[in-house]
Amino acid sequence: MRTIRSFLDAPLAIGQHLALPEATSNHLVRVLRLEIGDACVLFNGDGHDYQARLLGLLKRGAEVEITGRIEVKNESPLHITLAQGIARSEKMDLILQKATELGVAVIAPVVTDRTEVKLDGERSDKRMNHWRGVTASACEQCGRARLPAVLAPQTLDRFAAGDGNARRFILDPAAKLSLPEAALVADTLTLAIGPEGGFSERDIATLKVAGYEGLRMGPRILRTETAGMAAIAALNALYGDWR
Repeated sequence: MRTIRSFLDAPLAIGQHLALPEATSNHLVRVLRLEIGDACVLFNGDGHDYQARLLGLLKRGAEVEITGRIEVKNESPLHITLAQGIARSEKMDLILQKATELGVAVIAPVVTDRTEVKLDGERSDKRMNHWRGVTASACEQCGRARLPAVLAPQTLDRFAAGDGNARRFILDPAAKLSLPEAALVADTLTLAIGPEGGFSERDIATLKVAGYEGLRMGPRILRTETAGMAAIAALNALYGDWR
């Protein structure tokens, strides 16, 4: 039977009674048809699932009681930072969703020479809230109890200059280094993926000066929404989840 999990951005503790936000209540009661006494699971990103039961319905929500806490141990042993060239809205949502499901630890949206999406001021704040909502929903579905960190958008050169991870890769079909030959020793790494249209020559030069290595996944050129996901899955298969 499917476990019903809902993310709450709030402290949780056994024995606690709390009123759920209206959107969460509507999903549990109106969409999933939960009734008083039924069980659900809440999580807040601290690495635990909190067992709960529905106590009653309120005017604008529902009340639950926290009855138990279980540590969730399904994080990837690889601490992967995905430096993703910002893509258009639907593609970016897909990237965030699938990267979360595949276990990335950090998602860093970066502005590159070929980034077409313009984010500034209020628009940037709204987009950040939306992206964090996408990752929370993905965690609800895939069973993760820790949300990946979504960094504020920044220029590629600024991100690369501050990236201190031991291994840093940029996907390049012409690179000499293949994934099996990468021979990862450190568990912390960065994977840089360009937006639609890929990285420009100046972007690539910026990354290589910062210590990024070209990494070949195969002979075909992958779309921005495919490249990172294929690489993350392969990295976990070789060095992470199945190691």
